[in-house]
Amino acid sequence: MPTNVIMPQMGESIAEGTLTKWLKKAGDAVKRDEPLFEISTDKVDAEIPAPASGTLLEILVPEGQTVPINTVVALLSEAGEQPREDSLKVERAASPVAPQAPTAAPAPAPSEKSPSSAPSPSYPPAPIAPPQPGESKDELLKRRSSPVVRAIAEDKGVDIGQIPGTGISGRVTKQDIEAFLAGGVPAAAPPAHVAVPAPAPSQKSESPAPFPAPLAARPVEAPLAARPASTLAFPGGNVTIEPMSAMRRKIAQRMVESKQTSAHVTTVFEVDYSGIAKLRNRVKARFEEQYGAKLTYLPFILRAAIAALKARPLVNASIVGDDVVFHKDVNLGIAVALDWGLIVPVIRRADDLSLVGLARAANDLASRARAKKLLPDEVAGGTFTITNHGSFGSLFATPVINQPQVAIMGVGTIEKRAKVVEMPDGSDSLAIKTMGYVALTFDHRLIDGSEGDAFVNVVKSTLEEGTWPELD
Repeated sequence: MPTNVIMPQMGESIAEGTLTKWLKKAGDAVKRDEPLFEISTDKVDAEIPAPASGTLLEILVPEGQTVPINTVVALLSEAGEQPREDSLKVERAASPVAPQAPTAAPAPAPSEKSPSSAPSPSYPPAPIAPPQPGESKDELLKRRSSPVVRAIAEDKGVDIGQIPGTGISGRVTKQDIEAFLAGGVPAAAPPAHVAVPAPAPSQKSESPAPFPAPLAARPVEAPLAARPASTLAFPGGNVTIEPMSAMRRKIAQRMVESKQTSAHVTTVFEVDYSGIAKLRNRVKARFEEQYGAKLTYLPFILRAAIAALKARPLVNASIVGDDVVFHKDVNLGIAVALDWGLIVPVIRRADDLSLVGLARAANDLASRARAKKLLPDEVAGGTFTITNHGSFGSLFATPVINQPQVAIMGVGTIEKRAKVVEMPDGSDSLAIKTMGYVALTFDHRLIDGSEGDAFVNVVKSTLEEGTWPELD
């Protein structure tokens, strides 16, 4: 009998996942625990290892398809085993999505000569599951939706029973509720042979509305990959069209939601890192030899942020409805840039860690984020986020708040600059200093300008005047 390869559950609240990439093709030999495919969930992207050694017989779920957890996504046989056709039929029947033919050639990469790639196969919505005897409406809705969907519905005040489900047995998926909130229609994409009409040109209005239409009032567009090329007008026409990745769509959604939720304000301070630079040059070789980690500026910045969060606890809070939630722990989110997107792993109870512990934790999370080895719990529960955009040479930026937090701190590049300094006799002189900018974007619904400035002042004074006995 072949071995089932299933969509794993990456965390208690995860009910479905998107299979983003197959790392093997049908007929390939596979070793146990060798990366087999990549998935993307609401929480994290990850590589999924093979459950056994053998041959990849058949891929049942194509790339880009979102399926519930425990769905059979592929079949493996033992080395040299030739499975019987009746056993394959049994396994295919157990999978809730239509199988992909084992001999099918992989889809060609987008060509620069072709303005659009062929749309991915679509599966018709399953009929809505009827109530079981004695089953209440709440029980039925719970059976038809995941915890993530129910949380979104509760937050937005939506009755799940009004949303047509396109998932298995009429299950309401995250895409269904997002599409419903955007335009009151289910998320099912139009068939490939149905043209999506281009919007009619609107006449100019002498008094246009000063603000864009609310999100719920805007029309829902078909996914880019599903739109016929004839409806996509680009001057010149020399374009390549690719759909957004699952991670990119999530980032886009969360960034727009954050800008629509919080009143963003940014304040920028200049920090003198000269003292820390001298300390690093003196101890960094010993530090790496003793602790196995490079001593960068980041752990100093994390320690300064923790000191500021302890001094100004409002910045470590969250807004839930009309309530302010004060977090007793400092759970620091560290934004990590990936080749395929952005992820924010969290250092739990960072206020309990030493400078050495912070350096190790930051290095470990960043390394595993780039290797797709993070667990869902490691990217959840943050109370404050730091993004080091200066590693790419940026002087300062105005980062977007990571909801439901109320502030995010951006760290600019650290470099030597000519600065005017006052001498003991009161005269001015030029000196070479190691300088950098620190920016705090905060939610003005809760944090006033004076509070935001007071927070960054603590960060600045800690970095410029703080002592670091662990390194002496």
